[in-house]
Amino acid sequence: MRGETFAAFREIVRRIPAGKVATYGQIAHLAGRPRCARAVGCAMAGCQDSSVPCHRVVDRLGGTKAAFDLYAPGTQRALLEAEGTVFRPDGTVDLARCQWDPLEG
Repeated sequence: MRGETFAAFREIVRRIPAGKVATYGQIAHLAGRPRCARAVGCAMAGCQDSSVPCHRVVDRLGGTKAAFDLYAPGTQRALLEAEGTVFRPDGTVDLARCQWDPLEG
């Protein structure tokens, strides 16, 4: 079950366009596993597939995670900013402007 669930999470994350983000809970909900936000985090942290833009997944408040900062502090934010993702003054992603709506593409 875990392998199939993680594969479903990765497929959804592949659809997030540059400049947009999704939350862990949003990915879980879209995969039909609404109470599995933490599992999404595990799937993203362990993902070695470069075709999965894991950096586009943030927490429910738009926060980035240190797990993506393997090479330098702020790596996830830098990757998102390079794609045009907008951050608020408190350092979180502006979800009102940048949260992905899968119905829009």
